[in-house]
Amino acid sequence: MKIKVNETKYYRRIVVSALLSIFIMSNVWASRFVKVATIGGRPSFFFDKNKGSQNFIDRIMVFWRDQIDQVLADKPDLILLPEICDIPTNLKAGEWKEYLQVRNNQVTDLFSSIARANHCYIAFGTMRIDKEGNFRNSGVLLDRNGKVTGIYNKNFPTIGEIEDGIKPGNEVPVFQCDFGRVAFAICFDLNFKELLAKYEAEKPDIILFSSNYHGNFMQQLWAYWCSSFFVGSINGGGTPSEIRNPLGDVIASSTNYFDFAVATINLDSRVVHLDNNFGKLDTIKRKYGRAVNITDPGRLGPVLLSYEADDYNIDKIIKEFDIELIDPYFNRSRKKRAEALQK
Repeated sequence: MKIKVNETKYYRRIVVSALLSIFIMSNVWASRFVKVATIGGRPSFFFDKNKGSQNFIDRIMVFWRDQIDQVLADKPDLILLPEICDIPTNLKAGEWKEYLQVRNNQVTDLFSSIARANHCYIAFGTMRIDKEGNFRNSGVLLDRNGKVTGIYNKNFPTIGEIEDGIKPGNEVPVFQCDFGRVAFAICFDLNFKELLAKYEAEKPDIILFSSNYHGNFMQQLWAYWCSSFFVGSINGGGTPSEIRNPLGDVIASSTNYFDFAVATINLDSRVVHLDNNFGKLDTIKRKYGRAVNITDPGRLGPVLLSYEADDYNIDKIIKEFDIELIDPYFNRSRKKRAEALQK
């Protein structure tokens, strides 16, 4: 009788484990769909020295609570806010320390409570004083429980920022979320090829760009060269905050009426070149139908291949049909050129 009880428990554990594995794998595939929101608001009020730092902090917390509330009905997985979003634009460098000491963690605690209550990640730009006493222009990532899960320090502050006391960062971290890998770039960072090269090697799923300037086609270049989705949150001024796919195309944007944008992106996507893949892509589409999406921007050559259902994934399809991804294709082209030059 004792053996039968153990056998029952054993087989029960097997069944539970199998069901759990199926559930986890289904969620892994399904979780590649990520709803992202970007907010580009800027407060209309300024720091009033006569009223003190706490007055501005109270007002900026109300401002961002209301701004974030605009996108919560969409139940986003990730919300991005602009560069130094909780710092008065008219605050002088000599006033930073006193303001930051008063602010302390008040704004972060607010964002943490929102992230926790809405089970979402929140990324925002801020100024802070690090453990060594240096001023930093940073991007902070909060997880779904409201805990700080990553901090990026702006690698390339402007000359003016550095002269005012902002210390440049030197690390380029990529942070693991439950849906994929994300990385930060902040404003002036977008101009520097050496930072782009590091992210191009890392290939994060999403690049989070908190900024005071738009960057124009640089956003498109970064998305394309990194094969990453690119989410920009621009600090007001009527400049659009946009969400781009790995080809650099805008798939959602704020407008003159709404200072936010929301989109569902599919991280189960890969960039492939049409060369040598034309026939294979047609065969894939005929076999998988509406479950596969092929996005062609035109006049480029590369396309974005995505799997839209929850029962499979794009990497299995790429392996099944021996599809060559864009980087291996370009590397093969480099090798062929080198061989030709040696003849």
